[in-house]
Amino acid sequence: MDYAKALPREVRALIREEKITRHTSGMCEGYAQANLAVLPAEYAYDFLLFTQRNPKSCPVLEVSDRGSRSLRKIAPGADIARDIPKYRIYKEGILEGEYTDVSKFWRDDFVSFLIGCSFSFESEMIAGDIPVRHIEEGKNVPMYITNIDCESAGIFHGKMVVSMRPILPELVVRAVTVTASMPRVHGAPVHIGDPLAIGIGDIARPDFGDPVTIKQGEVPVFWACGVTPQSVIMSAKPSIAITHAPGHMLITDVKNVLLK
Repeated sequence: MDYAKALPREVRALIREEKITRHTSGMCEGYAQANLAVLPAEYAYDFLLFTQRNPKSCPVLEVSDRGSRSLRKIAPGADIARDIPKYRIYKEGILEGEYTDVSKFWRDDFVSFLIGCSFSFESEMIAGDIPVRHIEEGKNVPMYITNIDCESAGIFHGKMVVSMRPILPELVVRAVTVTASMPRVHGAPVHIGDPLAIGIGDIARPDFGDPVTIKQGEVPVFWACGVTPQSVIMSAKPSIAITHAPGHMLITDVKNVLLK
């Protein structure tokens, strides 16, 4: 089923009922989506500082109250532990498993960080007649761990993750202009062209998400990605962390136009 025209609260209800468990690319056209990082309070200040030092990768949309599974601003009524199609749990930096509901793992000291997602600017790209390949092919966006160092904060350090969309050369300037107007969902690209220049050895084998077709003459364009915290969590090894599974986002009630 195509959920492009559905309202966020409708899709979140279906996700909570586990009737939707796939990636959220293309859903709820015009509404912002958010990445998730949940950490014990002992790590929260360091992580907040990390997001402030790395705003391209980690533009914060909202931070929850300690222990709360609800949000005040971007999705009132949402349940952080149940309204994302698929979650990941890391322990000491190791992926422990993927779940559709993390209620049983919730702790009173958890703090949730909701981070802007590049899915949010894709409807703006499409409106600007810029094709988005992974949506055309019904796939998750391809994501790659780069050789670009994030600026460290406390225990948090690691490499930037980027998402990639192949674009015709004559549309690259338009894509840069459209996305640059939305800095709270990663803004302008961080790299255009040769993947090797940012440490991507095989563009056909993304670290997260799905490979997509790159047609003759198209240029790979790379944006900072909200999966970066997962790369950082694997490096920093906090005792426990909960994240979204790559491409499986919280769909918010905030219109994309309000993030410009």
